[in-house]
Amino acid sequence: MALIGNLRHRPARRLTQLYVGLVLYGVSMALMVRSGLGLDPWDVFHQGLSELTGLSFGTVTVIVGALVLLLWIPLRQRPGLGTISNVLVIGPVVDVTLFLLPDGGPMAARIALLVTGIVGNGAATALYLGAHLGPGPRDGLMTGMVARRPGWSVRLVRTVIEVTVLALGWLLGGTVGVGTVAYALAIGPLAQLFIPMFAVPAPGRPGVTRTATEGVEPVASTG
Repeated sequence: MALIGNLRHRPARRLTQLYVGLVLYGVSMALMVRSGLGLDPWDVFHQGLSELTGLSFGTVTVIVGALVLLLWIPLRQRPGLGTISNVLVIGPVVDVTLFLLPDGGPMAARIALLVTGIVGNGAATALYLGAHLGPGPRDGLMTGMVARRPGWSVRLVRTVIEVTVLALGWLLGGTVGVGTVAYALAIGPLAQLFIPMFAVPAPGRPGVTRTATEGVEPVASTG
């Protein structure tokens, strides 16, 4: 699969924004894990697989991302540098952050971790999508399925996939709680808030920004 996007336009800003966004995404995931109050659907699934296999949370995130990316082939989706980087960067960042952050703590601290994680996740989503170097593998899976089935909406496909991985993750022992609901309610508005701040201006048109979510909705679960 050929990579989408190029780095001829504002490469320093776009690369910096991409990797800052991916690192922040990994940190925000770890904050939500340490809150113990619930995770987004894909991370419930990752945590459940981690419990089942004994692999670290970050390792499972990388493996699942790579497997999802393979599903792009029959869907004829083209990855970008951001897509590949999403798979390779977020997982190790999660593991390092989990290693540095202690478990537990008083409820006030856990709520603060959850809120910081959700807000950070929204900003991270806008940062890496705004770099316009390719969506995360899970977003590409959803939009690829919609492209192959024009009668299906992205919202419908996203809901079916995320409900499925949430249920599987919960059955495997992943954490579902108030944080899961809070994430579902907040991440869309947060991404919409942050996207205009970080969308890279289109080449030669200073007043026009690229569509950071071109082809995807601005709600990403581990990309």
